[in-house]
Amino acid sequence: MKRIHVDNYVPKYYSGTWSWDSNKDSLHFEPHNDLENVRERYIVTNGFRFLRTMDQEEELIFRQEYMRDKNTFDGDMVIISDIIDLVLYLMPPNFLTYKLVEFLHQPQVDQLVHSLIIYFEHYLRMVEFVMIRRDEVSGQMAQTQSEQTSDMKRTLSVYLSQYRMLVARNYCEILQDKDNMAKFYHLNMVVKLSDTIGDKFFHEKILAILIQIVWISMHRRAYFVIEMEMNRLFRSDHFVPAHDEYPVFSPIERSLLYGRNKKNVNYRAQESPLIQELKLVPTEDLPILWIGKRKYRGTDIRIAEMELEYIVPASQLCLIDVAHGILGHPKHMYNTILSLNWPSVRFLNFSEEFDPYRVFRQPLIEIPKMNWVQIRKMNEHYEHFYSIRQVVKPVGYKRIAKWVKRSGIIEFFKSGGLITNVVSRAEQELTKTFVRPRVDQIVARYFKVMGNMRKVEGDSVSLSPSHRISRASTKP
Repeated sequence: MKRIHVDNYVPKYYSGTWSWDSNKDSLHFEPHNDLENVRERYIVTNGFRFLRTMDQEEELIFRQEYMRDKNTFDGDMVIISDIIDLVLYLMPPNFLTYKLVEFLHQPQVDQLVHSLIIYFEHYLRMVEFVMIRRDEVSGQMAQTQSEQTSDMKRTLSVYLSQYRMLVARNYCEILQDKDNMAKFYHLNMVVKLSDTIGDKFFHEKILAILIQIVWISMHRRAYFVIEMEMNRLFRSDHFVPAHDEYPVFSPIERSLLYGRNKKNVNYRAQESPLIQELKLVPTEDLPILWIGKRKYRGTDIRIAEMELEYIVPASQLCLIDVAHGILGHPKHMYNTILSLNWPSVRFLNFSEEFDPYRVFRQPLIEIPKMNWVQIRKMNEHYEHFYSIRQVVKPVGYKRIAKWVKRSGIIEFFKSGGLITNVVSRAEQELTKTFVRPRVDQIVARYFKVMGNMRKVEGDSVSLSPSHRISRASTKP
């Protein structure tokens, strides 16, 4: 007999539809697990169906088998690994191959996802700014634009291009068949044959997954704007699928959002916008290509701000008062599918004076200084002293194989497997006899964990915790 107990710590997340029952003269709730083909249960991303919600049983399985361990020192914060785990659980079953799951846990992919979240955080603000300006300059109460407004728009467009440049840098590191990326390269180095069809489907799946990751990290808002821009970045305008919900921008708005390096040619010779950003890099922006690789030394405040925004771990973003979607927010503010749990948020009593996670304060665009682009050309850049190396905790074979067998595991629990709760775990601990570790073993284990977080090897010092560890070392 199937035993499923609901823990008190599990969010009471019920997903379904409400309808009016005329017989009972009251509202009637139908959960999604009773309506398998309901429209609200799935969301179509580039032709692939991802789960939008999960029922209570699926939620318990996810929390027991696949959620990140809370015993880590940043287990109470939302980081990129939490979002990737959720997307892996919600993606179609045919996506879960060993190659794809292993690819998603590579350091280069982690850096690409991080830069994409930063880029879309600022891109969505710019889209909102464009929509507001569109209303202000049209109609009977239209406002005239001054030279200062045009100068501000040009500066904001340059800022957005700089974040796009960071995404392009990380994307090109994946395209190069170096180090651990060689086994994912489409060209077989033994027989020298290219798996064109397989690489095409692999690229389509990765692109759909990236859309889901960014959408969830952005509080699940502006889905069609994210989908359209993600397809444009990696495909170009020629291959962006048509959709009625996609916004339509005027040529002036497109030049503001897409930057000064965007060029459209015949589709046979068209390059993606990410590659175009790297072909025409201004001299003053060259240090951006080294962000996260070596410590910047110079007088350019803009590059220093971008570096700080990029190298600070997601769990510590509140220390620099920066918002990257849901990254760095406490987990108790969110339910299992990483949607805001508004009752929990209300009890925190956020205000303008107390809002460390930028929940109460709305995202805003800081107005740049006049002629800031010209002033940056006069900044000085010095030779670097320190290199920064990111160390990502590897994912073992058992963890990847568990994701590949996801459908079988879910089916096992739904057909009679035991989902443990607080009571059943206590009963198991009472029946089992185990030897408690000695004090010296506990101390040794503690120093081993601390050694992984902060290592001292000669002149190199490991900083930053979690799955994103930055190591600063002196240049030889």
